[in-house]
Amino acid sequence: MEWNLSTDVVVIGAGASGLAAAVSARDHGAAVIVVEENFDIGGHAMLSGGRVHLGGGNALQKKFGIEDSPGRIFADWVDYRRGDARYNDRDLVHAFAEECVPTFQFLLDNGVTFIEKPIVTPDASTVPRVFVTHEWHIPGEVIAPRRNRNGSGLVRRLAESARKKGAQILLKHEMTRIVREGKGRVRGIVAKTDGRDIAIEARKGVIICTGGHTGNVNFRRMFDPRLTEEYQQAGMPYSFQGADGEIAAMEVGATLWATGSQTSEVGPAITKTRHVGTRWGYLSLYYETDSPIFHLCKATGLTVTDWQEAILVDQSGNRFWNELDSGYDFINAALGHHGDDSKLNGGGPIWAIFDADAVARQGWKPEPPHVDPDGYFFRGDTIHELAGRIKNPYQSHPMSGAALQETVNRYNAFVAAGVDADFNKPTPLHPIARPPFYAAWSTPILHDSLTGLRTDTNAQVVDIRGEAIPGLYCAGESQGGFAQHGLGRCMVFGRIAGRHAAQRNS
Repeated sequence: MEWNLSTDVVVIGAGASGLAAAVSARDHGAAVIVVEENFDIGGHAMLSGGRVHLGGGNALQKKFGIEDSPGRIFADWVDYRRGDARYNDRDLVHAFAEECVPTFQFLLDNGVTFIEKPIVTPDASTVPRVFVTHEWHIPGEVIAPRRNRNGSGLVRRLAESARKKGAQILLKHEMTRIVREGKGRVRGIVAKTDGRDIAIEARKGVIICTGGHTGNVNFRRMFDPRLTEEYQQAGMPYSFQGADGEIAAMEVGATLWATGSQTSEVGPAITKTRHVGTRWGYLSLYYETDSPIFHLCKATGLTVTDWQEAILVDQSGNRFWNELDSGYDFINAALGHHGDDSKLNGGGPIWAIFDADAVARQGWKPEPPHVDPDGYFFRGDTIHELAGRIKNPYQSHPMSGAALQETVNRYNAFVAAGVDADFNKPTPLHPIARPPFYAAWSTPILHDSLTGLRTDTNAQVVDIRGEAIPGLYCAGESQGGFAQHGLGRCMVFGRIAGRHAAQRNS
């Protein structure tokens, strides 16, 4: 094959794991090229809250007198009683536990700074292990500024360090293929930029850090057939999780690992929306109008602080669960069929229905740029009129005005009686009675990829026979076997992958 570029290590993706891999590989003497399909670095980590889960007795734990050890991390993250630990690969957890303290120091050495306050999270931890990075200091480079997107301070610092150390980061370069010599070693990748293909040789290794699979409908439905096209992906429209790395690796022999983690109904793999009337309503992500990508977001959404203010209905106009619930009972009800034979898998769109009084109580502004009237927010002077106006790419059939009116009438009767006879919503408070009436997109949104490619403890991708594929690595949300939410595992295994790839013989 004729190569356009040649280097020691190619990293696919410039998010948390990819940037950690790039810096690590440079620290161990390898030449590095990072390819990133987006117009900027950071991926999901750019939009994260910057919570870094790294314990074991790191510098800040010691400062606060928090006693921890690798052994304690291991015990927590293989605890069979916890769903987020039950399916984890013990070898990977052991490697993670041993590398937590060195990885925390690695971040400090590369300019990452932390808010010196330990955070207690619901993750599998018996002691505080999470510290939050400072948000990047330039608002125009935060993507979702003024909303505590502290992960920006992590990835900006790592990208700054990677470039200073000589790593080359190629933006708007989309990996389309991993090149492997038959059943031999991986030789490099092909990427597309400006409509042309560029072949990049990797003399030592290729590291997949493409961020997971939740944005790929066909791929994610391997784990849950209900996850059809109406379920949007958190991080969009900035960070897309298209399973590119997983698919390219599987085409050259890779296999998946610990797939039960994706459907274990623990953590934020699928979540209830918080910001309604916008396509991208993930609970902790809010794009204000000064976001550099707001022209793609189109709306901030209306933030719901009390689900007593609305009812939630399916695409046929029927209530299906207690609106105050946000757990997996609610999620399963939302993804259910509801007796609708036209939608055989996913549950279809979910709409929040409310009235003018709710708007006043919540202080909402039900017009652009707060809502997206192009398919995700509707208004009507009557309930019948509102139902007739609901048109959305994922709405498989028109909503019946009579059905929605019957639902509203029944709910209003529950408010008058003080008892929800259908779904036990505690003391329903507010009737839906004063026009205008509104319908806002409130369909559950996907977040974590909790499974992915099988790797060994050196982050080498493993094939169906249990053998490492020479020269192929994976870290971050594209890596399977360790269902930890957040940034810790991404950076630990990114750092491991970069180090091991750099030390390989060409």
